[in-house]
Amino acid sequence: MSKSAFNENIVIITGASSGIGKALALQLADEGAWLALAARRIERLKSVAAECKQRGGRAFAVQTDVSDPLQCARLIDKTLAEYGRIDTLINNAGVTMWSRFEDLQDLTVLDSIMQVNYFGSVYCTYYSLPYLKKTKGRIVVVSSLTGKTGVPTRSGYAASKHALVGFFDTLRIEMSADGISVTIAYPDFVATETRARAYGSDGKPFGVSPVQEGRVMTADECARLILKASARRRREIVMGLRGRVGQYIRVFLPGLTDRIARRAIERGR
Repeated sequence: MSKSAFNENIVIITGASSGIGKALALQLADEGAWLALAARRIERLKSVAAECKQRGGRAFAVQTDVSDPLQCARLIDKTLAEYGRIDTLINNAGVTMWSRFEDLQDLTVLDSIMQVNYFGSVYCTYYSLPYLKKTKGRIVVVSSLTGKTGVPTRSGYAASKHALVGFFDTLRIEMSADGISVTIAYPDFVATETRARAYGSDGKPFGVSPVQEGRVMTADECARLILKASARRRREIVMGLRGRVGQYIRVFLPGLTDRIARRAIERGR
């Protein structure tokens, strides 16, 4: 990745307090980016901002619940007040679930997932779009392989990621004449805290990760691939051999794709 791609680039990252979002922030700080970091956990967010400054970037933290459109608008306003423009928006904030649909005891879980994963990205994009047009900026969306195919125990999560892809594929076309690029990232399993906080069938955090976290892609590697694709303004980046091969298998052998998805959940990797 070119050192100049994100040098003094004004970047907003949602979900920046841990996992992929934190890894993106630290790597962008190494590139000299100027960061607006958003998440709900403000103390952890401030810690990430401090580490970014130590690495040579500029950074500040904005406590933000992206499911609230007013807080998304506030995030954009604070970024403009701090830096005067917006060059890149990274829609990364997300929540997940781990339950078969028939076992759900609380359907509001599906509302919560859609509000954060889908509407949170829509809100942040809506309020930042006029400023991204001025800079011919970048929009980066962290989806998932479940944005391309259904996965058991993840019905609400998969629905939110499918919605995300449909929206941003459309926006890419609408904004192409304005010079705004849209890059959608499709990670496979990534070692983060997300699954331990996943909604279980009772609507409460799962508590432990059902995935073999030590045997899946690291957040650092995931962030590196996302930034490489974003710097080049690629349409998408599909991660992992399973993901890359699976999108072609699905066309000709959809039943095999279903079996692969089921086995991945059963094995936890």
